[in-house]
Amino acid sequence: MDRDFGPFFIKFCSYFPYNAKLCINGNEWAKRHAARAAIAYEALDNGFAACENPVALQRICDRLSAAKIDALARKWFRRLPHPFTGQDRRAGYRYDISILQAEFSLTQVLDRPLSGRVFFEDTIRENLDLGRPDQVALIFNTRITKRTPSRFRTRVITEGVTPSIHVDYKHCRIKQYHKHGRALRTETTINDTRDFNVGKRLHNLPALREIGFTANRRLLRVQRTSADCHLGQDAFDRVCRPVTAEGQRAAALRFGDPRVQALLSVLVVFRLLPNGFSNRDLRAHLAPLLGLDPTIMTPGSMTYDLRRLRLHHIIQRIPHTHRYQVTPFGLHIALFFSRTYNRLLRPGLAEICDPAPINTPLRRHFDQLDHAITTRIQNLNLAA
Repeated sequence: MDRDFGPFFIKFCSYFPYNAKLCINGNEWAKRHAARAAIAYEALDNGFAACENPVALQRICDRLSAAKIDALARKWFRRLPHPFTGQDRRAGYRYDISILQAEFSLTQVLDRPLSGRVFFEDTIRENLDLGRPDQVALIFNTRITKRTPSRFRTRVITEGVTPSIHVDYKHCRIKQYHKHGRALRTETTINDTRDFNVGKRLHNLPALREIGFTANRRLLRVQRTSADCHLGQDAFDRVCRPVTAEGQRAAALRFGDPRVQALLSVLVVFRLLPNGFSNRDLRAHLAPLLGLDPTIMTPGSMTYDLRRLRLHHIIQRIPHTHRYQVTPFGLHIALFFSRTYNRLLRPGLAEICDPAPINTPLRRHFDQLDHAITTRIQNLNLAA
C-alpha cells in the first residue's frame, strides 16, 4: 500500500534475469491526491461518480506521468528484497520499465440513471458493426489493409444482467458497458504498443495516452452521431434542392441518386480523419462503390462533386490546402441518407414490390392496406 498510489503489486520472477511486473491503478492515485487537495468526491469503483471540482480533478489526473510511475518503482525496489545485490547494481544491472498493458477509461455519469440501461441497449443495437475494418479504422485513426493482423469483430457479452460491447483491433480492445447502473464506461486497453508503431518503454506513455483517450472519444462521437441524425424539412430541402452560395450555383444532391448515395457513404469513412481527405482519396473510395475503375474517373469529375458538397455545406476546405473535412452537418446528412436508403427504403420496397409474394410483416400489412383501399373503391362505385 503506497501513500501516493494506494494498492499495487510488484511480482518478481524467481530466475535470471529476474523480470518483474508492476501493476498500478491510476484512479487510486487520483483519489488520494484529490483527498489531499480537499476536493470532495464520490467514488464509483475505479472511477468517479461525482466531484465538487471536476476541473481541478482533471488537472490531478493529467499529472500522473511516466516519471511518477518510475519513482514509485525505484522507491519500492529500495525497500523490498531485491534479486540484484548492491555489487550487481553498481556494475550497471538495474531495472528498466516497459509497458505490458495500459488501460485508458472514460466514465460518463448519466443524469437519468434509471433510463441508462435502455439507452445502452439501444447503443448496442445501433453499433453492432463497430468491429468491421472500416469502423475500426475510424476509431483508431489508422489504415486497415488485408495484411492487418486482427480479428475484426464486435462481441456483445452478458455477464449476469449487465451487457457489454467489445471491439477488437490487433492486440487491443475497446470495452463499453453500463457501470453500476449509473454511468457509461468506455475503456481502451492496449496490450501491445507496437500495434500503433509506438515503443514499449515507459517514456512512451504520453503517446499511448493520446491514442487511448482519442479512441474512446472517437467511439463515443460515432455513437452519438448515429443516435442523433434527425433531419427536419428545412435540412432535407437544403440538400435535395439546387443552391446558390458564394455567387456559385450547385446542383441538388438528390436522395435517390446512386452517385449521391455513394458520395455520402464515402464521407462517413472520411469524417474522423484529422488531416481530412483529398481529390485523389475521394476518387479511390468512390469508384468501387460505382463499379468503376479509379483510373477512368477524372480529377475534374471529382472537383465537380467536391464543389457540390462544399456549397451544400457537407464538407469544408482546410485553409491553405487542397484537402477537405466533413462538417458536423455533413456527417448527420451522410448517416441519415445512407442508412435510410440502404436499410429502410431499398429492402422495404423490395418486400412490397416483389411480384412473388413474400410472407413478411411489411408485405402482409401493405397487402391488407391495398385490399382495404380496393374494397373502399368498390363500395363507393356501387353506391354511386
